[in-house]
Amino acid sequence: MTKGVKICIAAVTAVFIGAVIATAIIFRHAESEYVEIIQDNQIIYTIDIANSENRTFRIESDDGGWNDVTIEDGKIYISDADCPDHTCIKTGVLRSESVPIVCLPHRLVIRFSDKNGE
Repeated sequence: MTKGVKICIAAVTAVFIGAVIATAIIFRHAESEYVEIIQDNQIIYTIDIANSENRTFRIESDDGGWNDVTIEDGKIYISDADCPDHTCIKTGVLRSESVPIVCLPHRLVIRFSDKNGE
């Protein structure tokens, strides 16, 4: 093998290892079981999803829009919304502290809070 091929293999290997590490950091499971639902930079709900009953509730925004939030088997997600792109629905279940569920048209964020729910 030539020196250029060895350098190329080393570079590809380094990029691959870096991508695996970054993915593991971003998608690590959250330690908290408390979730904050925030709208317009105001916490409107703090929920202990591990001890919550299965339910769906609607959050309405000032512009008349809405999001249906579902808690099911200790998981939380947006099940329906009237926003145009439905990115919040496509995000799926809240899994990581690094990746919240966000609905920009309705200024809604669902994220894990600290362990004490404070």
